[in-house]
Amino acid sequence: MSFSTYARHVRNPALPHRRRVSALRSCVQLYRPIGFHATLSFLRVVAGPFERDEVALLRALDALSASRAGWHAELREYAAQRRAAKHRGQRSPRPHDPNPHLGPRCWYGAPQQAAVHALTVWRRKRLPALLTWPDPIASQVDSCVTACLATGGPLTPAQRQHLAAAVEALQHRIQAGLWHDDQAAYFRTRDLLTVAQYVRTAADAAQGSEPPASDHRE
Repeated sequence: MSFSTYARHVRNPALPHRRRVSALRSCVQLYRPIGFHATLSFLRVVAGPFERDEVALLRALDALSASRAGWHAELREYAAQRRAAKHRGQRSPRPHDPNPHLGPRCWYGAPQQAAVHALTVWRRKRLPALLTWPDPIASQVDSCVTACLATGGPLTPAQRQHLAAAVEALQHRIQAGLWHDDQAAYFRTRDLLTVAQYVRTAADAAQGSEPPASDHRE
């Protein structure tokens, strides 16, 4: 079913509350700008205990829907830009142009707060496992996460350079495809890049600049 269909179930007071909560989780499956678990966790922060409170449940759906509307607005803007570019003779987008069709680049309306929250979830649940491997880039990303969480987003110029170098190195690994049969190494690199992009989103939002295009998935 579609996001809109599940959203109608969330808003339906005739349904048992547990079914409405299940419908919200299905909405999150379809739109999860900071990953499934982090998105649910962030909704608890911004809306309250939606698993047992109807008002909080509706607030959570409104917050998720508002972010999704921001993404859809960006999709429409991108489509208009591509039509104009094609009219000028540019048939294909440039490789580094942000493409919202790859997924939402942030939590629209609260990019800094949501990215920092996502980092707290990663730090607690998944980042420690990534740091068990002897990888200097992993340590570099971890130091950036520590700095970002300490300030709530802002990074010093030196820390931003440190982060940019880590992102570039991780993207090179992904693009080079040097994995062969080591799928575990690929997924570790992808996860580290996801974490690094959350740091960059939080830092850019704190600085007042546009968050980068997102190319991560959970």
